[in-house]
Amino acid sequence: MTFSEIIDQYQPQLIARIGEHFWLVGAAMFIAAAIAVPAGILLTRQPKIERWVLGFTNAVQTIPSLALFGFLIPLPVIGGIGPRSAIVALVLYALLPIVRNTYTGIKEVDPAVREAALAMGMTDGQILRMVELPLAARTIMAGLRVATVTGVGVATVATLIGAGGLGDFIYRGLQTVNSNLILLGAVPAALMALGADFCLGLIEKKLVKGRVS
Repeated sequence: MTFSEIIDQYQPQLIARIGEHFWLVGAAMFIAAAIAVPAGILLTRQPKIERWVLGFTNAVQTIPSLALFGFLIPLPVIGGIGPRSAIVALVLYALLPIVRNTYTGIKEVDPAVREAALAMGMTDGQILRMVELPLAARTIMAGLRVATVTGVGVATVATLIGAGGLGDFIYRGLQTVNSNLILLGAVPAALMALGADFCLGLIEKKLVKGRVS
């Protein structure tokens, strides 16, 4: 059976799996950004906790994805079989690049720019919103892009805990030694990662262009 015939045969399932994959990654990245960006900002204001926060996010990255999914299954509230554990795992993996890039982007803002803003009478909150975050936007978006592309790949493992996604085709193909089924999961996942990176890149360019103008 050719690859095109496989696509025709599994088209309804393929659409459903793409939707599941998109939901897992999209929900996880939204939650991760909501946690990691404020955390990165906090590190610039509270340098004493930098070692602990970055140490935790670094430690999470060292845990193999399959092991992390397994650790989450028996946990109450955030664990179990299904999408919930998968989203929690993807959030944990996304924290490091977003936290680190947010922290780095703000810390790299020229001190002279901050001093000028203070001289104009701006409060710390105003400096953050109107000066630091706009100047750090490109670096923050770069972290989000890395986290999203990585998340698309890690999410393929989520099928092993009943979360669905394109990994379903990959693991079915591995079990039956069917390369076409593997490609049916791998190709859309790769295209999704490339598409997400491209779209986030466009947003990044618009933010930079708006800052310059």
